Amino acid sequence: MAWKEESLSVTTDIDKFDFAAIHQYLSEVAYWSRGIAREKVERAARNSLAFGLFHEAEQIGFARVITDATTFAYLSDVFIFPDWQGLGLGQWLMKCVLAHPDLQGLRRIMLLTADAHGLYEKFGFTSPANPDMVMEIKNLDAFR
Repeated sequence: MAWKEESLSVTTDIDKFDFAAIHQYLSEVAYWSRGIAREKVERAARNSLAFGLFHEAEQIGFARVITDATTFAYLSDVFIFPDWQGLGLGQWLMKCVLAHPDLQGLRRIMLLTADAHGLYEKFGFTSPANPDMVMEIKNLDAFR
């Protein structure tokens, strides 16, 4: 799938992705994945519904969704490279992600964020109504 707006595009064609740039951001800049190995970044993307945001041929953003394409999805690794932040591109990327046919009619889409609540609230995300129902197994050393 692909979306286009002037010199910008979003694609799910993973063969176009710049995994060196994606890995650099996720392993060095993103608070949620510091130290992640490149092979894990690429394997995660290839086993997800991944979205690349491009200005012409330059990758400027990324997002991925882990989903069964029927009932549930988990939104992860959403980012815009620093030189492109503040231009509304995160909103456009989210519009494209949520418009994907495999994400229509799902019972639940979840995500975790420490600092982007305002962005995601624009798309209908809220805090869990019953946080006591949410459980996790957490391994903070997974990328070491």
